Amino acid sequence: VQLQAFGGGFVQTGGSLRLSCVVNGFTLGRYAIGWSRQAPGKERETIACIRTSGATQYSDSVKGRFTISRDNARNTVYLQMNNLKPEDTAVYYCAGPGCGLSRQDYDYWGRGTLVTVSS
Repeated sequence: VQLQAFGGGFVQTGGSLRLSCVVNGFTLGRYAIGWSRQAPGKERETIACIRTSGATQYSDSVKGRFTISRDNARNTVYLQMNNLKPEDTAVYYCAGPGCGLSRQDYDYWGRGTLVTVSS
């Protein structure tokens, strides 16, 4: 099982980025996937997940600003991040299979991608 996150970068406050999570080793359409992040000196925080039905769940810290979606044909899960804030600066990871806002909801985490939001 492999999950690889892409699309991180440097953005100013209020800007947007879209992250991609490419899944290999299993058929994405059969599983739920989540996104987590870890800021310097802080614990990993799960912020969004999407079930096979398309139902989504968000942490309060990103609700209304981030949108998770999936393209099963491309084996890819996306995280659209709008109205970014400096406190969103973190390494972002995709995780699976599973859906929930607890670290225990997931078995695998992929290699992360760094998002830096300047003030």
